[in-house]
Amino acid sequence: MHIVLITPAPPSSRAGNRTTAVRWRDVLVSLGHRVDVSTAYEGQNADLMIALHAWRSADAIASFAERCPESPLIVAITGTDAYRFIHSHPESTLRSIRLADRLVGLHDLIALTLPEDQRHKMHVIYQSARPVGDRHPYRRYFHVSVIGHLREEKDPLRPAMAARLLPHASRIQVHQYGKAHTPDWAERAQHEMQSNPRYRWHDEVPRHAIRQVYRRTNLVVLPSRMEGGANVVSEAAVAGAPVVASDIPGSVGLLGENYPGYYPVCDEYALAEVLDRAERDPVFYDMLAAHCRALRPKFTESAERAAWEQLLDDVTGA
Repeated sequence: MHIVLITPAPPSSRAGNRTTAVRWRDVLVSLGHRVDVSTAYEGQNADLMIALHAWRSADAIASFAERCPESPLIVAITGTDAYRFIHSHPESTLRSIRLADRLVGLHDLIALTLPEDQRHKMHVIYQSARPVGDRHPYRRYFHVSVIGHLREEKDPLRPAMAARLLPHASRIQVHQYGKAHTPDWAERAQHEMQSNPRYRWHDEVPRHAIRQVYRRTNLVVLPSRMEGGANVVSEAAVAGAPVVASDIPGSVGLLGENYPGYYPVCDEYALAEVLDRAERDPVFYDMLAAHCRALRPKFTESAERAAWEQLLDDVTGA
């Protein structure tokens, strides 16, 4: 099939939408399809469209549905779609959802954000991650990593705030990896480094460097206010790195309701308690690590490829 894959993130971007689009392209090509990745629909005929982001790709979705009404349309529901734009921009977001023949979500609870009459379209496809090799966590201090762009949805400085509350004897250091979304976020991160000896911001770093972070870090923290299904979880699980996460649906839908490493979103005091326990209590730390290792099978490349193959067979009637 000839597939048009729409993502709002440009080719130069390292944002999650571009990363996901590139990975999906590779999966679809491996299944024998021809895939064009673009930020806009230019009116070309195609056998299928996959559009990342119901709101940001709304024009492309509407144009394709009008020009190629016989061709299937798959829309991927992102975190901002599910937890923001479906409320703030309901007309265009819901139009995209209703035009779609199938919907793709990245975690188990995503369908609950949709109108009831659209939930049957949802297919959950977990984001895969590549193994990073044997882990060699830091020993001279307790390395806590926060991986993701600095923007409001990610609540990126919450771990740094929690680190300020730790006991004096704690060896925890928080290392942040990700580009600042605005100059204000860069300024805030710089100020935090100057005033907080437990915090360091590394700015945006290449993917190969992030892979090494997963090999060496003692703990990954995902502090987000909203997520559509963060690739950080799958990457950490495949690497064998334990995770502490805010208790938002996007994380619970990946880690499971009974995961022991949650804290209430935006609560640095509760996060500090979990970090302190992870550092000092080896039983608790090993429990987090074991739970994450148990999740590995659902985040493999073969599992993601099989899920896409099944979805395409379903939507095309193969």
